[in-house]
Amino acid sequence: MKTVLNKDITKVFSQNAMATLVRILTGFVSVKTVAIIIGPAGVALLGQLNNFSTIFLTLSTGGINTGVTKYVAENAGSQKKINVFLRTALWITLVLSLLCALILVGGSAYFTRIILKDIKYQSVIIVFGITIFLYALNAILLSVLNGYKQYKKYVWVNISGSLVSLLFSTSLAYYYNIYGALLAAVTYQSVVFVVTVFFAIRCNWFSRKNFLGRFSKTAGKKLASYSLMAIISAAIVPVSQLIIRGYMVNHTSLEEAGIWEGMNRISSMYLMVITSSLAIYYLPRMAEIKTDWEMRREIFSAYKLIVPPLLIATVCIYLFRHFIIHALFNKAFTAMEHLFAFQLLGDFFKICSWLLGYQIVAKSMTKLFIITEVLFSLSLVGLSALFINIYSNMGATIGYALNYLMHFIVMLIVFRKLIFSKS
Repeated sequence: MKTVLNKDITKVFSQNAMATLVRILTGFVSVKTVAIIIGPAGVALLGQLNNFSTIFLTLSTGGINTGVTKYVAENAGSQKKINVFLRTALWITLVLSLLCALILVGGSAYFTRIILKDIKYQSVIIVFGITIFLYALNAILLSVLNGYKQYKKYVWVNISGSLVSLLFSTSLAYYYNIYGALLAAVTYQSVVFVVTVFFAIRCNWFSRKNFLGRFSKTAGKKLASYSLMAIISAAIVPVSQLIIRGYMVNHTSLEEAGIWEGMNRISSMYLMVITSSLAIYYLPRMAEIKTDWEMRREIFSAYKLIVPPLLIATVCIYLFRHFIIHALFNKAFTAMEHLFAFQLLGDFFKICSWLLGYQIVAKSMTKLFIITEVLFSLSLVGLSALFINIYSNMGATIGYALNYLMHFIVMLIVFRKLIFSKS
């Protein structure tokens, strides 16, 4: 059984490796292009927009993506039961994406002044509102694909989507400078919807009869627990980033904030190898597990597979940080070098804590999820602000590392019976 389990995890990680490599390479090119065109100040502005858009992108689906994946995987033996969730998910998505569109278009002037600080970018928010329903539909289709464990198709969707996104984003940035970069940031995921449909249309489950039908209150309530968790996360995590970046701009400079944002992008790119594989395999697998001993074995297998390569990756990135900065950015970002140590330490503890914390999502522990998200988001903001006052933008990475060390310790305490039990 253990051998089969390890083979399953390894298979998913290897299948996902190519897609992740493509995403990282396209991410490198995209980051390099945008950084050269708009500089540190522009990168900081783009970071603000990305955090803002994340909130509305999550709201447009009601945050039910994880729930859709769980209930498709959980009811794999009954297409009839799955259809109830698919139809309910489509209703939720259409209604909420319409509401988000109305809010974005109607409040475009206000949002532009608050987030982008210049009314000339108002059309970016308007276009975001008009196209957001495409992102929402794309997210639901990907969740269904993941729930059915059609990993090969899921991987090819990601590869194709990454290539399309690269072409789309770099073209807009090249021809329209910072305006193009901002526009691409809020619309590229909607463009990828076409790619997802191209692959999904070849699946047996992709038919109108499976998606069109009545809204189910029962299914809606089940999805709502995941909705609440995702919305809390969407509201708190990006807002935390917005607050920290805003605090940094006010107490240091826009350029310092841009350099810190560049560091965050490097973290996101290399951690993508792990986080994307966890989303594809780990979450649906945990949703299926019924016993503590099986859950414990799954967690230990994941640690054995993930932690050693993660350690090697963090050490290599630190040793080659000078080369990485010049490969991805330009001379304006040279000061980023002193941010690596604490950022990489924080990344390590983040993944270690997530390997335990995924149980909270998989088992729909809503109350625990909300408490930990709120507490550690407040902790991140507080620690970052404290150390920014002392160490400038490096203070944000110190706060980040301390925050996730504490998060990991709390996860060990919460799941101590499961992890340390001998039975």
